[in-house]
Amino acid sequence: MKLVAKIAFALATLAASTTMPLAAPAGWPGPGQLFVGTCYQPVDRTPDQIQRDIALMKEAGFNIVRMGDLSWDYFEPADGKFTFAAFDRILDAMQANGIKVIVDIPGTPAPLWLHRKYPGVNLVNAQGAVVHPAERYMLDISDPDYRRHAVRLAERMMQRYGKHPAVLAIGFDNEIGNTFMSYSQADRTRFIAWLKRRYGTLDALNKAWATQRWSRHLSSWDEVELPYADGPGPAERNLDLHRFWSDNTIDVLKDLEAVRAKYAPDKPAISNLWDSAGRKGFDYLSTYRQYTHYGAMGFYPGEPVGSGFEALMMKAGLDTPIWFNEFTAGGGGYYGTKGRSRMWANLGLLLGAQSVMAWTYNSHLGGEEQMLMGLLDHDSKPSWKLAEFGAIASEFKTLQGMGFPRHTEPQVAFAYSFDSRNASNPPGPSNTMRQYFTIPYMDQVHNAFAPIFNDNIDTAVIHVGHDDLRRYKMVVVAADLVMDKDSADALRRYVEGGGTVVMTAFSAKVSETGQVFDTPLPGRLSDVFGLRTSEYYNADVPLDVGFDGKTVTTSTKFYEVLEPSTAKVVARLTNVEGSPPAITENRFGQGRAIYVATAAQRPVMQALYRSLYASLGIARGPVTPEGVYAREVDGRTLYVNTTTKPQDVKIDGAAAGVLGGQTWNGTLRLEPFGAELLRK
Repeated sequence: MKLVAKIAFALATLAASTTMPLAAPAGWPGPGQLFVGTCYQPVDRTPDQIQRDIALMKEAGFNIVRMGDLSWDYFEPADGKFTFAAFDRILDAMQANGIKVIVDIPGTPAPLWLHRKYPGVNLVNAQGAVVHPAERYMLDISDPDYRRHAVRLAERMMQRYGKHPAVLAIGFDNEIGNTFMSYSQADRTRFIAWLKRRYGTLDALNKAWATQRWSRHLSSWDEVELPYADGPGPAERNLDLHRFWSDNTIDVLKDLEAVRAKYAPDKPAISNLWDSAGRKGFDYLSTYRQYTHYGAMGFYPGEPVGSGFEALMMKAGLDTPIWFNEFTAGGGGYYGTKGRSRMWANLGLLLGAQSVMAWTYNSHLGGEEQMLMGLLDHDSKPSWKLAEFGAIASEFKTLQGMGFPRHTEPQVAFAYSFDSRNASNPPGPSNTMRQYFTIPYMDQVHNAFAPIFNDNIDTAVIHVGHDDLRRYKMVVVAADLVMDKDSADALRRYVEGGGTVVMTAFSAKVSETGQVFDTPLPGRLSDVFGLRTSEYYNADVPLDVGFDGKTVTTSTKFYEVLEPSTAKVVARLTNVEGSPPAITENRFGQGRAIYVATAAQRPVMQALYRSLYASLGIARGPVTPEGVYAREVDGRTLYVNTTTKPQDVKIDGAAAGVLGGQTWNGTLRLEPFGAELLRK
């Protein structure tokens, strides 16, 4: 059964309710179809250009496009006036040429007529001034008039296109995580209502916000103001501000998912949401199953470790593949590098990706992104990039019959927390968290992730309080500053049941309020780890860790002083007076809890992980040089060289290259950005 049919069969039974997790497509895991194509904005193109564009897409072997995003007034140029005829013709033409479509509901940005008619859609800055929509995403998505009109647009589009044979999937509000915060009086009223739901009483809010400090006690709800996102202000209030806007974002997505479920129940939700956007972001990993069937993203990779982690964040705990709804084709201010897109596409396959869609098809004439090059140059002449994506399409057509897209079975889970990322970097200048948490959260998480990723082991990135930990042989909690009760309870149950948790310094220091625990640290888990840690220091020189008879050198000076109770010391800091513990292990229930006294350091984490693989039954993937990644797929092995230099990979005996057609014996030579699938 083809993937489209599988999706239709599975999703036809979905209820319209968005409170229950969405169902995964029936029949997955298993071999399916790979998709290669592009994001396409027909609003920029004439009818003749559109006809030629589709012909070139077909010639290149494209089988998917993503359309509709960023174009609300293309479909609704005035309030209640909908124009679909032009898009109808394009969808029909795509269908006639064998190209499937993701239809994006373009709820962001709002059209100018909506801003004019409903002023509540306009942003208000922290100083109280109305800010006009000078660029995309400058709208207040919490405004009721915005939400009402976004739902109406979605309903009309889904009524029109929900059953169109060309439509494969539906997307919601491109990059909604990158929209702006607003400070209107209406937003303040909504924030107060949100606080009342969260805390119940003013006394509880005063306690959560530590208002006894600096004469900030709240005597009435009317005294609550919207915190400043960019400071100054206490971290507790700033954390709640981010949660408030996160919940608003999620509510919009749930609105749109309800429309999809009603009018297009056989079309999955595959949306480019950008939950980690620095401007605002939202708590995707706590809620994704309410509006997502396939984790999707704009994949603009810079280096493999961080890029791999971000992709797996979007996949989360789903059994379905990753979709790259936007994909590297070039970059702002430069024209890309030949072979680069092909390399990243193959790395995506290793991670479990199913699609690559170039951003963008035609280079824009004017606007903010006119120097971000597409597959067509500004004069509409096809560039070499179109040929490269055509080559990707050809290779993907071959690979989809060989176990791709990969069904991954992660052995290790890494914790990621929206709350910890925000709480670890509160607005300044007075907040001492900024002086304490000096190694950025994502740097620490990437350092913990890198050794497992470099050992070619499948992993998941999840919120530990909102996913089933029993699926994993090991859970790594790195720099997870905020330890809420759900997460602590989940980790406790996991270890009691026989699981292994590795936690690093900076973790479990504050509760969900953002305040430091008044109990032994790590908060809520001190007994699980069999220790107390309170003091922390910066040494005079980078730390050396004595582990398993060897010295592991680090680049950090920061360490916590561990005070074991039931935990045993398995490694020490050898160049610090008294050789304090560097790593401890505690048996708790049927499992074990391991604590690392330093911020996550790649050499230390690698040594620790490799000491655990055998006892946990964690199987390493193929052994490769640094910068080369590999996975076994149905008896074959896919290798990807992410470096700019040739790399030699040792292999057992002779093997034939599926992509290059060459036979290799003992050593595989991968050219810069090269990829090869070997079969014995």
